[in-house]
Amino acid sequence: MSLKLPLVAMLAACLALTACDDQQSEHAVQKIKDLFNAVKPDALLLKDMTPGVTTEAQIREQMGKPETERTFTDGSKRFEYPRGPQGMNTYMVDVDRDGKLQSITQVLTAANFGKIRIGMSEDEVRRLLGKPGQVAVFPLKPETVWSWKWREGGVTEEGIFNVHFDQNHTVYTTSRSDVMRGR
Repeated sequence: MSLKLPLVAMLAACLALTACDDQQSEHAVQKIKDLFNAVKPDALLLKDMTPGVTTEAQIREQMGKPETERTFTDGSKRFEYPRGPQGMNTYMVDVDRDGKLQSITQVLTAANFGKIRIGMSEDEVRRLLGKPGQVAVFPLKPETVWSWKWREGGVTEEGIFNVHFDQNHTVYTTSRSDVMRGR
């Protein structure tokens, strides 16, 4: 009888450790999937995504966990997939209230940059352009600059679009920078 209690305790401990290992294994597998999705070429990321057909579950399986997920009052959703920090695309994926893909939009474009207005909040800019590739804080100025690398075309092909926020976290100007290459 006295041996049964330690045996049961050891068995329970082994089961608990096994469960821990399973949870850790699932967590490790998910991290590997997230890493693969972060570096997956856009052609694979967006392959066979069909508006009105592809489900939210299929989007999550193929594209991974979104950086940001917003749910609107009508039940529709928007998922943000930045391809950064140095990627030049950010995809906004719209899902209708029935859980079907509505559209996928690459938002780092001159047209979207042109929508940035003085006085916009950080949240309004984030909703339009997604997560910036870089954030720089200049306390003496005081300003915070969000930057996105993008395909602008032309001679240099790539450029950096910057949004400058004042101490009230509102846009006071925008600018453009060159992508610096090693010599």
